[in-house]
Amino acid sequence: MASIPEGLLDGGAWFRVEAAATASAVRRTAERLAVEIGMPERKTADLSIVAAEVAGNLVKHADQGVLLLRTVRAAGQAGVEIIAVDSGPGMADLARSFGDGHSTAGTLGIGLGSISRQSDWCDMHSVPGKGTVVAAQVWPDGPPEPAWAAGVTRPLTGEPVSGDAFALRDADGRRQILMSDGLGHGGLAAAASHEAVRVFLEAPADQPSGIVELLHRKLNHTRGAALAVAELDAEAGVVRYAGLGNISGTVFAPGGARRGMVSLPGIAGHQRRQIRQYDYPLEPGSAVVMHSDGVVDRWNPADYPGLLTHSPVVLAATVLRDAGVRRDDAGVIVARLP
Repeated sequence: MASIPEGLLDGGAWFRVEAAATASAVRRTAERLAVEIGMPERKTADLSIVAAEVAGNLVKHADQGVLLLRTVRAAGQAGVEIIAVDSGPGMADLARSFGDGHSTAGTLGIGLGSISRQSDWCDMHSVPGKGTVVAAQVWPDGPPEPAWAAGVTRPLTGEPVSGDAFALRDADGRRQILMSDGLGHGGLAAAASHEAVRVFLEAPADQPSGIVELLHRKLNHTRGAALAVAELDAEAGVVRYAGLGNISGTVFAPGGARRGMVSLPGIAGHQRRQIRQYDYPLEPGSAVVMHSDGVVDRWNPADYPGLLTHSPVVLAATVLRDAGVRRDDAGVIVARLP
């Protein structure tokens, strides 16, 4: 497997986990990824246990359970991440479910303690009646610092690749995220978004409007993309945002209050009237959520107690589960600074 640049997450492989055979395939795929990135045998064994427990729980207890398996990279090392998502029945007392031997017909209790012990990092959120999201990572040399931003993409049903992509970077102290939606679907849409990610990660440090301008120039040989760049400046207490096309950006305050951010009409690489940057207040603990038009703005943080305090990847996966549509590629990226 080719190395994954810092700031970029592998799109990974999605599994619909409804039978024991699929759970076994997840475990074998996880072990193969571990070998490809050179993970030590001891850590590969840990990963195998985590994969088996997560997938097995989906088979035994979940409704519409799906699992994303992907390579992640940070702090000069590559690891493997497992994200499991289901749509019911959820758990009212997640902490109690971590106890070994705890299991009821209405929870994913079996194995949560093992997942927590064998992984280097994990996070879980569950709401009765809505379902559970579990994210776990195994790293060869121990976990890096918790990620300040993370995202998830999913292709249109029937397509092998997603035209949506995301990336994050810290460029000379500027913490910035990109969300890109390649025009259309399939390989050409994916190629446009992959080029946007490449340009974004290699661009000189600049404000979001300057980066969007650069992206517009560099994508002229592609199909084009709707895209947006946000910069989180905790010291100044602002989010700087610039976008072209149907990318939605929202700032969620810790209490759940939301403020939408403005993307202007256009297609990066082909059409634009103007590129403008807007500044929005950023309270400590706020979450910045950006997504493609394959995700609708119909979810309400009040329906997910405590979700805004969880990791960016769990928040992104929850939004994708409940607000993503199957008739389009879908992508979400979430960023939060202390």
